[in-house]
Amino acid sequence: MQSKDWPNIAGLIGRGDADIGFIGAPMTLKAVPSGTYERAPKKFRHTLRKISTYDLETGDELADMRILDYGDIDIKNQSPKDGFAPIVKSFGPLTRTHKLSALIGGHSGITRPGVHALDPSLKQVGLLTLNNYLGLHPTKDGLSNRNSVRALLEDGLPGAHIAQIGLAPFVNTAKTHAAALKAGMEIYTQADCRQHGLGAILTTALHTLSKRVDMIYVDFNMDAIDKSRSPGAPGARSGGLSSLDFFKATRLIGAHSKVQAVGLCEFDPGLDTGDMTALIAGRWFGELLAGFKARPCPLVSASDTPPEPS
Repeated sequence: MQSKDWPNIAGLIGRGDADIGFIGAPMTLKAVPSGTYERAPKKFRHTLRKISTYDLETGDELADMRILDYGDIDIKNQSPKDGFAPIVKSFGPLTRTHKLSALIGGHSGITRPGVHALDPSLKQVGLLTLNNYLGLHPTKDGLSNRNSVRALLEDGLPGAHIAQIGLAPFVNTAKTHAAALKAGMEIYTQADCRQHGLGAILTTALHTLSKRVDMIYVDFNMDAIDKSRSPGAPGARSGGLSSLDFFKATRLIGAHSKVQAVGLCEFDPGLDTGDMTALIAGRWFGELLAGFKARPCPLVSASDTPPEPS
């Protein structure tokens, strides 16, 4: 609901033509740890009422932007295996209709179908993650939020099309680290981000991916953020990215011409304190819009019809 005295991002959501569309992906099953991830899309929408359309620091005004909300995909009681097809079916049309599409989770089991929705062939798509965890847990015991990247490799996504940023010590294993390097992924640790600056790391990673692919899916995993700032991110640890760095990264990514789809995941409202993580998610969307608005030219044209917005 929009206010004339205090315009907010929720008020930008409507019907008709829009450059940006988003859909909720409330996947909960097969998460480690288990939680109330299905509540994340609703909490996200509610929080957008608390995010104004004006950036006082830069003078950017978003009030003229238009967004479509397509409701939630019916996957609350489905696992990454069972929820794969519904996400691809629902999210794919958004990625071919809007210049930028967002998948709002939920846990990171949504990442694999999000990438497939953008490019079913997996030949021209790249994956960039902001995460402290490689996502390379073995798939022999089934799909979960711990092995989305492993599953994508097994699906045929080239390792050279993957860049992972913000990886943490004492979270991953020697085997998964070796597997990432063997696959040819671009790997950047928390220490790399501190030493070189997250902006420089992102610029390098996006430039490298852009030479290899035609489109990029970005996984914004809230576990990448320092636990003290993001209690609603179940896998977050001390030493992660600051919320400010997360916001700066989001604006930079939103401005990149080959970023055509993004996902927000690993947000469990049941763990949140004082809406700290929810407010990060809300501002994340504002930063994404501000970055997108800075793009110089149109990216894609509509090629098919997405589901009706809610």
